[in-house]
Amino acid sequence: MKKILTLSLVLFLLQTGSINYFAQDTGFGAGLMLGEPTGLSGKYWLDKTNAIDFGLGFAIFEDAGRMTFHADYLYHNWNLVETNFVMPIYYGFGARFRFREGRSGSFGIRGVLGATLFLKEEPVDIFFEIAPAFRLFPNTALDFDIALGGRYYFEIH
Repeated sequence: MKKILTLSLVLFLLQTGSINYFAQDTGFGAGLMLGEPTGLSGKYWLDKTNAIDFGLGFAIFEDAGRMTFHADYLYHNWNLVETNFVMPIYYGFGARFRFREGRSGSFGIRGVLGATLFLKEEPVDIFFEIAPAFRLFPNTALDFDIALGGRYYFEIH
């Protein structure tokens, strides 16, 4: 299943020749994330400071094999870290669902802290985030999602 998701994303990105690329702090980006979970990542900018991100993938450590979906509301601080690169620090909150066919699923809330590195003159970002997830149902527990990923940003006309 992971190979199919990866191949699908690569084929989608290769066929996007008619798409106009632009800055990474506007529009929509799609890509991959590795870690907990491993799968697809997306981000949609609402304005220069706020964005919504989401992920769809598989848990590989805790609850291995379970399908995971999360969505977060993010705030970006552009001036927290001074570097030669564009690297905002972001934080926010969201929700996480995990499920496997034939078994009960789980629901929890996430707090997110991460950093994004924008590549100069390329419509790409690289991100690292850690997200404590407070599982609420069917039982309570504290989990940690940690991911490293990248996204391409595009606009379809």
